[in-house]
Amino acid sequence: MARGPRYKVPRRRRREGKTNYYKRYKMILSGKPRFVVRRTLNYVIVQLVVPKPQGDVTVVAAHSRELMKKYGWKAPGDNTPAAYLTGLLAGLRALKNGIKNAIPDIGLHRPVAGARVFAAIKGGVDAGLEIPHSDEVLPSEDRIRGEHIALYAKKLSVENPELYERLFSRYLKAGLNPENLPQHFEEVKNKIINEFKEVLPK
Repeated sequence: MARGPRYKVPRRRRREGKTNYYKRYKMILSGKPRFVVRRTLNYVIVQLVVPKPQGDVTVVAAHSRELMKKYGWKAPGDNTPAAYLTGLLAGLRALKNGIKNAIPDIGLHRPVAGARVFAAIKGGVDAGLEIPHSDEVLPSEDRIRGEHIALYAKKLSVENPELYERLFSRYLKAGLNPENLPQHFEEVKNKIINEFKEVLPK
Protein backbone atom coordinates (compact mmCIF):
# COMPACT_ATOMS: atom_id res chain seq x y z
CA MET A 1 0.00 0.00 0.00
CA ALA A 2 1.42 3.40 -1.02
CA ARG A 3 2.59 5.58 1.84
CA GLY A 4 3.07 8.94 0.11
CA PRO A 5 4.28 10.56 -3.11
CA ARG A 6 7.86 9.35 -2.57
CA TYR A 7 6.96 5.72 -1.91
CA LYS A 8 8.95 3.35 -4.10
CA VAL A 9 7.60 -0.12 -4.82
CA PRO A 10 10.24 -2.73 -3.80
CA ARG A 11 11.60 -5.03 -6.48
CA ARG A 12 9.52 -8.11 -7.16
CA ARG A 13 11.96 -10.61 -5.59
CA ARG A 14 12.20 -8.39 -2.50
CA ARG A 15 8.42 -8.30 -2.21
CA GLU A 16 8.32 -12.08 -2.53
CA GLY A 17 10.96 -12.46 0.19
CA LYS A 18 13.41 -14.17 -2.18
CA THR A 19 16.26 -11.66 -2.37
CA ASN A 20 17.80 -9.28 0.13
CA TYR A 21 19.27 -6.74 -2.27
CA TYR A 22 21.33 -5.01 0.41
CA LYS A 23 23.17 -8.27 1.20
CA ARG A 24 23.47 -9.09 -2.48
CA TYR A 25 25.01 -5.66 -3.13
CA LYS A 26 27.61 -6.26 -0.42
CA MET A 27 28.41 -9.71 -1.85
CA ILE A 28 28.92 -8.35 -5.35
CA LEU A 29 31.20 -5.59 -4.04
CA SER A 30 33.48 -8.27 -2.55
CA GLY A 31 34.46 -9.30 -6.08
CA LYS A 32 34.54 -12.96 -5.04
CA PRO A 33 32.38 -15.91 -6.15
CA ARG A 34 29.49 -16.78 -3.85
CA PHE A 35 29.45 -20.17 -2.16
CA VAL A 36 25.70 -20.66 -2.45
CA VAL A 37 24.07 -23.30 -0.23
CA ARG A 38 20.42 -24.22 -0.74
CA ARG A 39 18.27 -27.00 0.71
CA THR A 40 15.18 -28.75 -0.59
CA LEU A 41 13.07 -31.33 1.23
CA ASN A 42 15.34 -34.18 0.13
CA TYR A 43 18.61 -32.70 -1.12
CA VAL A 44 21.36 -30.15 -0.61
CA ILE A 45 22.67 -28.05 -3.50
CA VAL A 46 25.94 -26.10 -3.47
CA GLN A 47 27.03 -23.74 -6.25
CA LEU A 48 29.88 -21.34 -6.90
CA VAL A 49 28.22 -18.35 -8.54
CA VAL A 50 29.79 -15.33 -10.23
CA PRO A 51 27.73 -12.18 -10.96
CA LYS A 52 27.74 -10.96 -14.57
CA PRO A 53 25.92 -8.02 -16.24
CA GLN A 54 23.59 -10.49 -17.96
CA GLY A 55 22.90 -12.34 -14.69
CA ASP A 56 24.50 -14.79 -12.28
CA VAL A 57 26.68 -17.50 -13.82
CA THR A 58 27.17 -20.84 -12.04
CA VAL A 59 30.76 -21.95 -12.55
CA VAL A 60 30.75 -24.98 -10.23
CA ALA A 61 27.90 -27.03 -8.78
CA ALA A 62 27.37 -30.10 -6.61
CA HIS A 63 24.13 -31.86 -5.71
CA SER A 64 23.71 -34.37 -2.89
CA ARG A 65 21.95 -36.65 -5.37
CA GLU A 66 25.39 -37.12 -6.97
CA LEU A 67 26.61 -38.68 -3.72
CA MET A 68 24.14 -41.52 -4.24
CA LYS A 69 24.60 -42.00 -7.97
CA LYS A 70 28.36 -41.61 -8.22
CA TYR A 71 29.86 -42.28 -4.79
CA GLY A 72 27.53 -44.90 -3.32
CA TRP A 73 25.96 -42.76 -0.58
CA LYS A 74 23.11 -44.77 0.97
CA ALA A 75 21.85 -42.32 3.59
CA PRO A 76 19.33 -39.54 2.84
CA GLY A 77 20.61 -36.61 0.80
CA ASP A 78 19.41 -33.93 3.18
CA ASN A 79 21.12 -34.74 6.48
CA THR A 80 24.19 -33.07 8.02
CA PRO A 81 26.79 -35.59 6.72
CA ALA A 82 25.32 -35.32 3.18
CA ALA A 83 25.45 -31.50 3.37
CA TYR A 84 29.12 -31.65 4.39
CA LEU A 85 30.02 -34.08 1.59
CA THR A 86 28.19 -31.94 -0.98
CA GLY A 87 30.10 -28.87 0.19
CA LEU A 88 33.36 -30.85 0.07
CA LEU A 89 32.61 -31.96 -3.49
CA ALA A 90 31.79 -28.40 -4.58
CA GLY A 91 34.93 -27.06 -2.91
CA LEU A 92 37.19 -29.59 -4.62
CA ARG A 93 35.60 -28.85 -7.99
CA ALA A 94 36.14 -25.14 -7.36
CA LEU A 95 39.84 -25.71 -6.67
CA LYS A 96 40.08 -27.76 -9.84
CA ASN A 97 38.63 -24.78 -11.73
CA GLY A 98 41.14 -22.38 -10.20
CA ILE A 99 38.81 -20.84 -7.61
CA LYS A 100 40.46 -20.41 -4.22
CA ASN A 101 38.28 -17.84 -2.47
CA ALA A 102 34.54 -17.48 -2.00
CA ILE A 103 32.03 -15.80 0.29
CA PRO A 104 29.16 -17.68 1.95
CA ASP A 105 25.60 -17.22 0.71
CA ILE A 106 22.97 -19.12 2.72
CA GLY A 107 20.05 -17.19 1.24
CA LEU A 108 16.95 -17.12 3.43
CA HIS A 109 18.05 -20.01 5.64
CA ARG A 110 18.23 -19.04 9.30
CA PRO A 111 21.85 -18.77 10.48
CA VAL A 112 21.50 -21.28 13.32
CA ALA A 113 24.79 -22.60 14.72
CA GLY A 114 25.43 -26.16 13.59
CA ALA A 115 22.82 -26.01 10.82
CA ARG A 116 23.18 -28.07 7.66
CA VAL A 117 24.01 -24.99 5.57
CA PHE A 118 27.06 -24.49 7.78
CA ALA A 119 27.97 -28.17 7.40
CA ALA A 120 28.16 -27.54 3.63
CA ILE A 121 30.35 -24.47 4.23
CA LYS A 122 32.65 -26.55 6.46
CA GLY A 123 32.93 -29.03 3.61
CA GLY A 124 34.07 -26.25 1.30
CA VAL A 125 36.58 -25.00 3.88
CA ASP A 126 37.97 -28.50 4.45
CA ALA A 127 38.35 -28.88 0.69
CA GLY A 128 40.75 -25.94 0.74
CA LEU A 129 38.54 -22.98 -0.17
CA GLU A 130 39.02 -19.78 1.79
CA ILE A 131 35.51 -18.90 2.98
CA PRO A 132 34.99 -16.29 5.73
CA HIS A 133 33.26 -17.95 8.68
CA SER A 134 33.15 -18.27 12.43
CA ASP A 135 34.14 -21.63 13.88
CA GLU A 136 31.35 -21.23 16.44
CA VAL A 137 28.62 -21.77 13.82
CA LEU A 138 30.15 -24.86 12.22
CA PRO A 139 28.85 -28.30 13.28
CA SER A 140 31.13 -30.42 15.43
CA GLU A 141 33.09 -33.29 13.89
CA ASP A 142 30.87 -35.93 15.47
CA ARG A 143 27.76 -34.35 13.92
CA ILE A 144 29.54 -34.09 10.56
CA ARG A 145 30.23 -37.83 10.73
CA GLY A 146 26.64 -38.58 11.73
CA GLU A 147 27.52 -40.04 15.12
CA HIS A 148 24.46 -38.39 16.70
CA ILE A 149 22.26 -40.18 14.17
CA ALA A 150 23.97 -43.52 14.81
CA LEU A 151 23.60 -43.21 18.59
CA TYR A 152 19.93 -42.30 18.32
CA ALA A 153 19.31 -45.22 15.95
CA LYS A 154 21.00 -47.62 18.34
CA LYS A 155 18.93 -46.38 21.26
CA LEU A 156 15.67 -46.44 19.31
CA SER A 157 16.22 -49.93 17.93
CA VAL A 158 16.10 -51.24 21.50
CA GLU A 159 13.46 -48.96 23.02
CA ASN A 160 11.00 -48.68 20.14
CA PRO A 161 11.67 -50.98 17.14
CA GLU A 162 8.49 -49.91 15.38
CA LEU A 163 9.45 -46.23 15.46
CA TYR A 164 13.00 -47.19 14.48
CA GLU A 165 11.72 -48.92 11.34
CA ARG A 166 9.64 -45.88 10.43
CA LEU A 167 12.18 -43.13 11.08
CA PHE A 168 15.08 -44.93 9.43
CA SER A 169 13.15 -46.52 6.58
CA ARG A 170 15.21 -44.72 3.91
CA TYR A 171 18.46 -46.00 5.40
CA LEU A 172 17.18 -49.56 5.70
CA LYS A 173 15.65 -49.54 2.22
CA ALA A 174 19.04 -48.52 0.78
CA GLY A 175 20.73 -51.35 2.67
CA LEU A 176 22.48 -49.20 5.29
CA ASN A 177 22.28 -49.84 9.01
CA PRO A 178 22.00 -46.29 10.43
CA GLU A 179 24.26 -47.32 13.31
CA ASN A 180 27.06 -47.68 10.75
CA LEU A 181 26.59 -44.17 9.31
CA PRO A 182 29.93 -42.75 10.59
CA GLN A 183 31.90 -45.54 8.90
CA HIS A 184 29.86 -45.17 5.71
CA PHE A 185 30.51 -41.42 5.79
CA GLU A 186 34.28 -41.96 5.92
CA GLU A 187 34.12 -44.40 3.00
CA VAL A 188 32.27 -41.93 0.78
CA LYS A 189 34.45 -39.02 1.89
CA ASN A 190 37.58 -40.96 0.93
CA LYS A 191 36.12 -41.75 -2.50
CA ILE A 192 35.54 -38.05 -3.13
CA ILE A 193 39.00 -37.03 -1.90
CA ASN A 194 40.73 -39.73 -3.96
CA GLU A 195 39.05 -38.43 -7.11
CA PHE A 196 40.55 -34.98 -6.58
CA LYS A 197 44.00 -35.90 -5.29
CA GLU A 198 45.68 -33.71 -7.90
CA VAL A 199 44.17 -30.48 -6.52
CA LEU A 200 44.86 -31.18 -2.84
CA PRO A 201 47.85 -29.53 -1.14
CA LYS A 202 50.94 -31.73 -1.21
